[in-house]
Amino acid sequence: QVQLVESGGGLVQAGGSLRLSCAASGSIFRINDMGWYRQGPGKQRELVASIDRGDSTNYAVAVKGRFTISRDNAKNTVYLQMDSLKPEDTAIYYCNADVRVTPLPLSRNYWGQGTQVTVSS
Repeated sequence: QVQLVESGGGLVQAGGSLRLSCAASGSIFRINDMGWYRQGPGKQRELVASIDRGDSTNYAVAVKGRFTISRDNAKNTVYLQMDSLKPEDTAIYYCNADVRVTPLPLSRNYWGQGTQVTVSS
């Protein structure tokens, strides 16, 4: 079994910064893509940013230039540095990982439990 545990959420004023972390643990052979999603009040879950094992990144238009995703493969951890935060960034942020638990080319998608980010105006 694989677990993803997020940390780093909280309350911040507009213009401020937060750094989210997500550590994967359990029976892991290799992690492929990792990413961050968010779900705001009354909204659908949406992709914020993703990063592959070679550190190629992808960002939602709304966060490009303000958020930075990175990962540490040795620690099975992904980070999201969020700068210049806006009230519209308020949401529950979820970590996601595509994980291989054996050397076979088969993977499964896992989610963290979510961490609340609230940006006050």
